Amino acid sequence: METIREVRGTALPLDRSDVDTDQIIPSGWLKRVERTGFGEGLFSTWREDPGFVLNDERFHGASVLVAGPNFGTGSSREHAVWAVQQYGFKAVISPRFGDIFRNNAGKCGLVAVVVDADFGRALMSAVQTDESLEVVVDVERLTVGVPAAGLTTTFPLDPAVQERFLNGLDDIELTLRLNADIEAYESARAPWLPVTTGAA
Repeated sequence: METIREVRGTALPLDRSDVDTDQIIPSGWLKRVERTGFGEGLFSTWREDPGFVLNDERFHGASVLVAGPNFGTGSSREHAVWAVQQYGFKAVISPRFGDIFRNNAGKCGLVAVVVDADFGRALMSAVQTDESLEVVVDVERLTVGVPAAGLTTTFPLDPAVQERFLNGLDDIELTLRLNADIEAYESARAPWLPVTTGAA
């Protein structure tokens, strides 16, 4: 996983609440056997409407998705996080996330920023009014803001997830940090116990 200390870029305002994972990535896309190509399926049903915000050229290239409350509810599919990332978003800001989506985001390297409802509304209004505004998510200081609009606040993040981001650690890399302990344990095990590598 890449190290994430700061996400800085323009934002796309998705002014909808209760967006579930089937709306983020419809189930037809789950048949793919690769872990790539899901960006094309992001909100694919809604994108059939020419007026949908993802089709608005003003917001092309945005790296921050600003959503209404209750983003990512529904099923546990990691594909929803992959679709958001592979479309180009590095952070999602919402007053509330589905628990499983937020957990998957932390493991996959997508910054899920929880803000209070008032800040969420102010941020949504600001980026809808001016698509050129730069949003800054500081993972180290746990702040999010739009300097040009005078908006700033703090956000909560589990310390373990923050460590993942700041050090670029996925589940495998976290396990490998304990490699010396694992080897010490394995070397002291009784020889009759099962092993996963080499001859017994």
